[in-house]
Amino acid sequence: MAAKRWLHAVSIGLAVVVIAFYARDVARQWDGVRALGATITVDWATLALSGIVVFASYAVLIETWRRTVVAWGERLSWREAARIWFVSNLGKYVPGKVWQIGAMGLLAQQAGVSPVAAVGSSLVVNLVNIVAACLVVAVASTQVVALAGQWFAPLVVASAVAALATPWILPWMLRVARKLTGKALPDPKVPPSAILVALAGCTLGWVLYGVAFRLLAISLFGRAAGNSSSYVAVFTFSYLIGYLWLPAPGGLGARESVLQRALGVLGLEAGAAAVLLVLASRLWLTVLEALPGLLLIALGRARPTPTNRRNGPNP
Repeated sequence: MAAKRWLHAVSIGLAVVVIAFYARDVARQWDGVRALGATITVDWATLALSGIVVFASYAVLIETWRRTVVAWGERLSWREAARIWFVSNLGKYVPGKVWQIGAMGLLAQQAGVSPVAAVGSSLVVNLVNIVAACLVVAVASTQVVALAGQWFAPLVVASAVAALATPWILPWMLRVARKLTGKALPDPKVPPSAILVALAGCTLGWVLYGVAFRLLAISLFGRAAGNSSSYVAVFTFSYLIGYLWLPAPGGLGARESVLQRALGVLGLEAGAAAVLLVLASRLWLTVLEALPGLLLIALGRARPTPTNRRNGPNP
């Protein structure tokens, strides 16, 4: 019951924060957005296609996390993994970024996954996701890399080292946890191949996100001002900045500011058009990210059914 009350509070806080953010930005850019909005006819079919691609990205990321859990010797069905992923995803809208990982670990434990595998797999995927985002940006656009500045290369190196070293660091961390808690926690078994699988899945997830962002632009303006790689680069870079900016729930503010600037640098959109695309992107993704989790909570299905007996990985 406490978990449900907490998630309901998160959903209310999310709605308040998002509405306040949009109200501030729309008020600041109102004249330009109003003039531009009057000339736009939304292509609903393309907008729906954008949503389908976003959900394809979700499916890839869910399976990536599930495969990481399986690599620990646990059992978790795709249906349970999807339920856990969508509900815990609401935690990203709470400042600090740790709530999403904590919620994922808690719900995975309720599904029968060991505490070590539940939290550890989430940490692994989050580290690898940062590496994948950096690699996607580096390959997709040198202009965006230049916009990132001198900190980009150290971030790639640091996150890559942390992700690759996880299979060897986690056992040491577990020994420390055993001494501090006095509990007989099971040994983590993360084969290096699981890191590569996570890297491939996260990379594909970022690419699909960028393609969906380009489709969103087409649905609003009737055309895309650049190729898919440019949209992949600016979206991934802005999302990465928002993710790394810990104080902002869901990257609010930081992500939008960077995205608007990057759109201008690559000549994709500028002025009121860029503001409209940025706001539409935030609103569209917030609905697609939050709605499934909120529906699961409303239907009373946020808590998975424990089915794990640690009899080996799912096929």
